[in-house]
Amino acid sequence: MDEKKKKRKKKEQLPPEVQAQREAYDWIQSLISALLICVLVFVFVLRIMDVKGSSMVPTLHNGDRVLVSGLFYEPARGDIVVFKKDGYDDNKALVKRVIAVAGDVVNIDFERGIVYVNGDAVEEDYIDVLTTTKLDFIGPQTVPDSCLFVMGDNRNASTDSRDKRIGMVDKRLVIGKVLLVVYPFDSFGGVE
Repeated sequence: MDEKKKKRKKKEQLPPEVQAQREAYDWIQSLISALLICVLVFVFVLRIMDVKGSSMVPTLHNGDRVLVSGLFYEPARGDIVVFKKDGYDDNKALVKRVIAVAGDVVNIDFERGIVYVNGDAVEEDYIDVLTTTKLDFIGPQTVPDSCLFVMGDNRNASTDSRDKRIGMVDKRLVIGKVLLVVYPFDSFGGVE
């Protein structure tokens, strides 16, 4: 007899209560394994974070919950990112849109409300109002190595790279890219 048949025959000979205990143990072991995998995924791969404030309106709203991933992520222009900024509010993660990456030159015409990257006007279908609030911005500015220039979609009500307290954002402080809104359910879906 081969080994599998011996084990099966031995298992069939066990009393029903012992068989039930073994089956319960197998189920518990499977559930614990699944829970552990979920915890690892949500700690190291995906995170659910709350949006606080109105700086990303109309794309994201106060109270939205978003799914964020930072695994093997390299920020690109147009991405919405979550990051921490040393010295700004150490307990708060910020959500902004990447306007420019390392080496890009950013300039803003506040009279016309147009943002320029490398001399080209940025096409910004995601904003409702033009950029007229200057904050501390004096341009043009070149984005340093390993840094990002970020702005909120609600340009005139956003503290972002135009403000000296935020300035250029070190890529190492980026937690990840916003993938989709998970709550409220009527807003569920990807973000652009």
